[in-house]
Amino acid sequence: MSAAESNVEPLVQNAAQALGSGQLESAEAMCREALRLSPKHQGALAFLGAALLGRSRFGEAEEIFNGLALQQPDESAHWINLGNARRGLQRFDAAIDAFARAAALGERSADFFYNVGLAHLDRADFESARAVLAEAASQQPRDAPIRYAQALACHESLQPDGALAALADWRNFDDLDQELLADIAQLLMNLGANADAEEALARLMLDPAPTLRAALTIVQILERLNRMPQANALLEKIVADQGAANLGQELLMTRASMAQRNGDAEAARRLLVQAVAGVREWPERHRQLFPLAKALDSLGRYDEALEVLAEAHGSQAQYFAKAMPGIAIRGAPMMVITRLRSSAEDIAAWDHRGAPGAADSPIFVVAYPRSGTTLLELTLDAHPSLRSMDEQPFIQNALEDLVACGAKYPHELAGLTAAQLEDVRQKYWARVKTRVTLRPGQRLVDKNPLNILRLAVIRRLFPNAKVVLAVRHPFDVILSCYMQHFRAPDFALICRDLPSLASAYAKTLEYWYAEAELLQPQVREVRYETLVEQFEPEVRALADFLELPWNDALLSPQQNAQRKGFISTPSYAQVVKPVHRGSVDRWRRYAAAFAPLEPIVAQQLQRWGYVVGGDAPAGAGSVNSR
Repeated sequence: MSAAESNVEPLVQNAAQALGSGQLESAEAMCREALRLSPKHQGALAFLGAALLGRSRFGEAEEIFNGLALQQPDESAHWINLGNARRGLQRFDAAIDAFARAAALGERSADFFYNVGLAHLDRADFESARAVLAEAASQQPRDAPIRYAQALACHESLQPDGALAALADWRNFDDLDQELLADIAQLLMNLGANADAEEALARLMLDPAPTLRAALTIVQILERLNRMPQANALLEKIVADQGAANLGQELLMTRASMAQRNGDAEAARRLLVQAVAGVREWPERHRQLFPLAKALDSLGRYDEALEVLAEAHGSQAQYFAKAMPGIAIRGAPMMVITRLRSSAEDIAAWDHRGAPGAADSPIFVVAYPRSGTTLLELTLDAHPSLRSMDEQPFIQNALEDLVACGAKYPHELAGLTAAQLEDVRQKYWARVKTRVTLRPGQRLVDKNPLNILRLAVIRRLFPNAKVVLAVRHPFDVILSCYMQHFRAPDFALICRDLPSLASAYAKTLEYWYAEAELLQPQVREVRYETLVEQFEPEVRALADFLELPWNDALLSPQQNAQRKGFISTPSYAQVVKPVHRGSVDRWRRYAAAFAPLEPIVAQQLQRWGYVVGGDAPAGAGSVNSR
């Protein structure tokens, strides 16, 4: 062995130590020196490839690991690293192919499943990601990166309970660095685990010098919590930092969101145009296009806003086709539930003995989405005798429980026994306890707009419950839905164009009134336009309907919104402001696009007295009570 060659092994060993301590530049330099002395040294090549991966130089790393995999095809580590390099290059299918070679060699480690799960997340195959990340978590249940990735996969595949379970022990996770803690705090907030999210955020705020990426996530959390002064101050520090450019798209999107919140729609538009241009894959562009449309709307550029919205919905439809092909093939839901009608004969045979009274029943707030339910919820939640929770599917869960009891929904519910009904009610309250704690004497406000389609469940379980129906001009509702970036694919596909939205809206309200005629709930309709123009009289009338003792806190929903912090609906930025009529008749800016929809929603326009050609008549919300 030559003297030069004898120096190679110490260099390789030192490079390995440097890698282990995160000194990537030093590791790369030592590996290159070793390869100068011994150009085919496989250990030096492997460590060099790892250093390049750590420095995000994926093309160079792929070349190295591709060569190593060809030379040593039975070495699973080479295939795993090749997969990671290809993932970094966004060649996700090729990455999965490389990981498959490692699996065929018997690779079953937690790190392996974690890396495969990340590739599936990147390619939006969330079901596959959930499966392999669950395997990784079973081997390493306290590993913070694995647990966060598992929770993210559950969240993206609309499995919130699985996401919460994955993060349940977050305080005891290993390797929980600052950036992961910020990601976990944000995900907990999005999942409605507000107490945990606030605790995680408090821990983050104790660090006076967070990393740039962690700081940016904190800005996003603060904005979502309506803590704008703190968010603005921290964002200024990030933008002034020399390393801010490395944050790429995420910084652009955050700056745009903050500019929109701060009233600078033109700055938001410029940033979002730049962000759209930076997204190569068309199915991913909806994330930038929806906020761009809102910025254009704020600027009065309404024709452009409509054009961008059409692009946004097209991009999102392609995203669903990639991420959830089964849903994409099925298309928009047919709203089968609106074909299922209750039976007058069955209702006449319902036995309500043992059912709770109004004081022991929830108050249900229902509507078509974007009809003003968040304002109503926050108004009611301000009363000390009431407590609301974020929108939850608990009435849908109860419907499933009733069907499991053998009921044929909704036309054969009379055969349910008092014991079965009480069991379903107890399950409902058990689910509620996971989201909110009611003090003795407090009543629950269950606000979920789409419970408008489940009135028979409400009446069978809680026959004495009060129901509030939020009403708003159909065109304003349709426009607001069309402009929203909904995550749930079923509703997002309904919102894909204005005629589809109008048809779904008409079906929903026709169904409600047909069911209400049979089921005769205690319901008060609250018209949004009247509520914002005559707020105190309307709220007093609502309090009387709900048999609430008057409390002046009902007149300050914006203060209640500030106290609550996280608000899960898209209205979170509006409800912290004093009640105003700025969202009334927004559709008139797009009148030409709405003219063809008038015949579709004619029945609703006529029922509520909305005049498309002029101003809607003001008037108190109607009351229908048994």
